[in-house]
Amino acid sequence: MRIVLVGPPGAGKGTQAAYLAENLSIPHISTGDLFRANIGQGTRLGQKAQEYMRAGQLVPDEITIGMAKDRMEQPDAAEGFLLDGFPRNIAQAEALDGILSEAGTALNAVLDLEVPEDEVVKRIAGRRMCRNDSGHIFHVQYNPPKTEGVCDVCGGELYQREDDHEDTVRKRLEVYHTETEPIIDYYKAQGLVVTISALGKVAEVTQRAMEALGRGPEASRA
Repeated sequence: MRIVLVGPPGAGKGTQAAYLAENLSIPHISTGDLFRANIGQGTRLGQKAQEYMRAGQLVPDEITIGMAKDRMEQPDAAEGFLLDGFPRNIAQAEALDGILSEAGTALNAVLDLEVPEDEVVKRIAGRRMCRNDSGHIFHVQYNPPKTEGVCDVCGGELYQREDDHEDTVRKRLEVYHTETEPIIDYYKAQGLVVTISALGKVAEVTQRAMEALGRGPEASRA
């Protein structure tokens, strides 16, 4: 299957992408991983991207599109992939259609993870990170530490990232509504969008997604 995963910040795209890719036996291709891999390997596209990033400028669409194209042409993606964070605007969506058309393939579905805006703010603004390199994450409501401000695992100080402050989260949502959300209508016109609620436990959302993609228990018995 060839799937695009969309949803606002805080919808759990990264978590769901990992589980869905494993269940569907296809690679999870995220924009973040594409940039890290290309910059780390010193590819031509990675070097160009780094030049823009060092100058504090946005990386042009053509560079991101080129990275995604190269990754989708790798052998492990021959039978499908799950795209997470790409495409992020109409121009990238149109480019993806062109890439797939040239390869004689097409998307099977665009999975839209739906979360109310207030819930998104609550999820992100409530996150607390450990200052140590452990990478442990807590949440003031959903996964609070035993001692406020202290990591249960290593005893490190917990803090709130600047990106997680409520005003910043709402600005990120504005960017999502302006730049990325329009691709949902773009793909609806192609009959590809499957919308599911991303509320509830991780396993529940994964099962909901698998069933929506026709890969749940009901589909298995059909």
